[in-house]
Amino acid sequence: MYAVCLRYARSTSDAADILQEGFVKVFTKLDQFQFQGSFEGWVRRIMINTALRAYQRQRFDMESNGYESLPEAPVAPDALSTLSEAEILALISRLPEGYRMVFNLVAIEGYSHAEAADMLGIQESTSRSQLTKARRWLCDQLEQLNRFYRAEFDVRNVD
Repeated sequence: MYAVCLRYARSTSDAADILQEGFVKVFTKLDQFQFQGSFEGWVRRIMINTALRAYQRQRFDMESNGYESLPEAPVAPDALSTLSEAEILALISRLPEGYRMVFNLVAIEGYSHAEAADMLGIQESTSRSQLTKARRWLCDQLEQLNRFYRAEFDVRNVD
């Protein structure tokens, strides 16, 4: 559950706070578990909702940060194939707030745009836009890493 909280939080301390608050909710609402579906899924849903509420409390910088003009060029798999899971999660955690929330809900958790929009209190079109911008931002970051890896490879092959 900590990994779920990390995806939504801006820092490890925020993730720990969300995790703690989430488990308090789990234990206080344990009598409401209906034994329909998995217990893990029920707890995950509580953690996601707790993370979203924490985000909504501090939501002030959700909209665009100037990434609209990024090209939609595909990214070569060079950098992606060399990144570990932790490095990929670190990239996701650097997404601007609104992008990260929608990306986590739609791309990782599998919610629809309508569900994500409802959870975040935004329009469905905003959810779609935020996901597109998140993908562009991640592509830009991966392209920068690709340039770095290519330059590193060129330097090693010159020697």
